[in-house]
Amino acid sequence: MKLKITQTRSIIDRPKDQKKTIEALGLGRPNWVKIHNDTPQIRGMIRKVTHLVKVEEIKD
Repeated sequence: MKLKITQTRSIIDRPKDQKKTIEALGLGRPNWVKIHNDTPQIRGMIRKVTHLVKVEEIKD
């Protein structure tokens, strides 16, 4: 299974660790979309910035 991650809010005025997490997910600006494999590492990153992104599950 894969996860479609869409950034919904800007990272302006967010703590540095949240900015780094968004960058590590391959995002950077609102409405940018990235598809990742569903792994515990990616789920943990999403949990850190759940208020900035929207996540949809995609079946292969």
